Formats: sequence, C-alpha cells, structure tokens
Amino acid sequence: MRSGQTNPVVRTVHGAVRGRYEHGVAVFRGIPYAAPPFGPGRFRPPVPPEPWDGVRDAGSFGPTAPKPPYSEAFARYLSDPAIVGDDCLNLNVWTPEPGPGARLPVLFWLHGGALTRGSSAVPVYDGRTFARDGVVCVSINYRLGVEGYGLFPDAPANAGLRDQIAALRWVRDNIAAFGGDPDRVTVAGQSAGAISTGALLAAPAAQGLFRRAVLQSGAPEAADRDKVRRMVRRMAARLKIPATAEAFAAADRGQLLRAQAEVGRFSSPVLGGPGFGLVVDDDVLPRDPLEALVDGDAAPGVDLMLGWTRDEYRLWLVPGGLVERVDRLGAVALAGARARCHCGNEVIRGYRAARPDAGTAEIVGQLVTDHLLRIPMHRVADARPGSSYVYEFAWPSSLPDLGACHALELGFVFDSGDGPDARRLAGEGAPQELADAMHGAWVRFVESGGPGWEAWDAAHPVRVFGDGAPHTAYGPLDPEYDLWKADVTGPRGTRPRRLVRR
Repeated sequence: MRSGQTNPVVRTVHGAVRGRYEHGVAVFRGIPYAAPPFGPGRFRPPVPPEPWDGVRDAGSFGPTAPKPPYSEAFARYLSDPAIVGDDCLNLNVWTPEPGPGARLPVLFWLHGGALTRGSSAVPVYDGRTFARDGVVCVSINYRLGVEGYGLFPDAPANAGLRDQIAALRWVRDNIAAFGGDPDRVTVAGQSAGAISTGALLAAPAAQGLFRRAVLQSGAPEAADRDKVRRMVRRMAARLKIPATAEAFAAADRGQLLRAQAEVGRFSSPVLGGPGFGLVVDDDVLPRDPLEALVDGDAAPGVDLMLGWTRDEYRLWLVPGGLVERVDRLGAVALAGARARCHCGNEVIRGYRAARPDAGTAEIVGQLVTDHLLRIPMHRVADARPGSSYVYEFAWPSSLPDLGACHALELGFVFDSGDGPDARRLAGEGAPQELADAMHGAWVRFVESGGPGWEAWDAAHPVRVFGDGAPHTAYGPLDPEYDLWKADVTGPRGTRPRRLVRR
C-alpha cells in the first residue's frame, strides 16, 4: 500500500469495487463482467451481472472457468491455477492511476491454453509491470472447452468468444474510472488467446472496441464444424446422453470435464484430431477470420503485431516424449504431417534438403509450425502492409530440448521472468536485457502503435529477439517454402521469408 493511502475504491456501472495497492500500483481482481454462466445461462450468450450495493472486495482472483488439469508431463512446464466457483466470467485490472482523468492506454490480455485450459490467474500474466510503465492492464477469464466452444443444435456457437466481447464492452463502459482510455485499447493474446484475438478482429460485434491487436503464436483461424461436432458426440457417447446443450447442461460438471479430457487426450497442434475451436456461424463470426483479414475489410485501421517462437513445436512434442516416438515412426509420421498440412511429397523433400541433419520430429514440427503459424501470419502481414509489425522469439530455454518453444516468450513480454512460473519453461539465468527489450516493445506498441522497428513492407522486416541485442532481419524467398502448394500458402507473395540479418 502507498504510504498514507487506503485501499483504492472505484465505482463501475454495476457497483463499487475495492482493490489493493501492490508494488506501487493499484490491483483489482475478480470483478464480474457478466453473470455466472450456469443454471439458465449455461451454454447461452453472456448477460450483465446483477448490480450490487456497497463496496465489493476485489482483492483476490475470481473463480476460473471449469477445465481439466494439464497432464503430469505438461504440468512440469505450465502452471494452471484452478479456483472453484460459478462466477467465472470475471476480470482483473492493474493501474497506476485508479481514477478518471488519467486516460492511459489499455492492454486487454487473453490467456492461452488451447481453448480448454488456462486462466487470468496464471502468475506469469501479472500485469503490474505494464501498470508500472504507464499502461492499464486488464486480463479476463472466459468459458473454455465444451462450455465455451461446444457446437450444439439447440444453443448459439462460440460462447467463449461472446464472453470476450462482453468483457471488451465492460472495458468500454468502465475503464475510464480506473484511469484507462477506452479509445486506446490493445487486445493481445498468446496461442488460443491469439486465435481469439484474430476472431475479435473479424467479429462485427467487436468492431470499434479496440484500436490495436497483438497475436503471439496463434494465427486467425476457424475450426472445422464437423471436428467440433465430433468432439461433442464422443463426449455424449461416453456420458450416454444426447449431444444437445439441454442434455449437457443437466450433466454433472465433473463428469463433463472427465469426458472432455478423455476424448481430447490424443489431440494436439502437431497430431491434429477433433477438438474445440471457434467456428463460423451466422451471428458473431460470420466469416473465417483469416479470410476476413486477408481478402476482406475486417478491422480497418487496427494496427497489428504478429509473431512466433523459433521452435514452437518443441512444447508440443518434448513433454510427452513425442520427439523420440515421432523419430521412430519415420515415414508414417511424415505421411501424417503431409495430410495434416495438405501438402505433397515435394514439400517434405524440400524440408529434408534444407535440414539434412534433422530428425523426423524436427521436420514434422517445423512443417506444422509453418502451416499453423508462420504462413498465415505472413499472409496477414502481406495483406496489411504499413500497419503490421512482425517478430520472432529465438532465445533458447536453458532446460533440455525445449529450445525457443511455444509460450517461452511470455515471461519476457510481462517482464515476469524472475518468478518460479516463468522459470518452469525458461530455466535459470533468463537475460533481463531481453525482457527489457520485449516488454518495452509491447509497451511502445500499446502506447503508440509502433514497437520500435519498421512496419511490414516489401523488405519484410522481422524483429528477432534472441541471444544478444534484438535485431531486424530481412529476407528473400526461401526455396523450401517455395515448395508449398498454392492451396496451402496462397499466392506466391504470401510465402514466408528466410531471415537474413542486414
């Protein structure tokens, strides 16, 4: 607490909340932005919370959305606190100036977790460092798994996305009271949070609610509706109930989570398989987000920052010992990757030629990473030159075999690498200079739309955050990417570039 000051109180449109002063900034946790999504509201669009009298305490994180735990192998690297309670549509605010008049830029953070796990309570997402540097940071919880992304004949699709839009509307209506500027909101997310950000860019109901967007290791996409239905039907078969929202709403919540974990245990970014995801519907997401950004007029005037880690796939393969298994499968694994990425044998041969010493797992991993992340992000940047900024995170973890894996950059973006949560992935000795550089770039982007390097243009600048000082790389076409077929990569000009330091 600041000397001589009591805990801060801010009035929202639904009632007053009392936060805490911590590390020199005001923190408000667990503020409801929508009513509990259970009972009559289960599998339905969010509705505003009931107003309250008096002052509501906002000193602790609110309940997290129902979710199964990570497997033991993944739990070594990723923490995922679970807080029990129905009031899980809540958010947190970190601010240096808890009162109207400050008009500070706002970062609106969406957590990752494959749309089935994660929450705003993950310690690495501590927003105090953004508040320390003059940015109001908001992080939210939203419905996950079958509760948020199940596809039913008797309920609207994309409940989790609707939650995110409701939270953005809460920011529009309330953030000025916390010192934020509702006209300077940046939506940012990593992995599933980035996929969600891509959907918000394309969702008509979200237009005008934010000015900038950051997509970290997740490209705009829409899931195949049949795959999502298959996930629901498999759960229904295990539970011996109809595949309807009415039947699922009557089922025991714990049984739903166990069934979800069982039917989804073999799905992964590399292996594919049925899973939950955002789908095109007739309402909140009327068009595939990637198509809307590349070929349409979605989110005009919104600045973008897009990026990935150099070795994304290592987090998907290393924890479960899949590197060795994929290497042993050899040609079978390559055939599966070819089907997953819809490419021909010439693409596999091209990757082999470019990486003659690589094992099968590395070839498969890079192939899938390019297909899921690099290629669609290059397509978006090519379609929006002058307002897109592209980066690559290339610093390798000190832990064995992880390299610059998926989610490793989070501790650097939030400048929270000194905590045990970030060290789960980074190990010991993460360079503070790199955190200063990445966190500073994100702050600059939120403040002004310019992170500190050139916007995407014909030279294709990519900021590389790795060992040593960050540098901007430029590059011509790489022959291995030129092998991709047109239906995978789009026109020739949309293919990724090999980075060449200038």
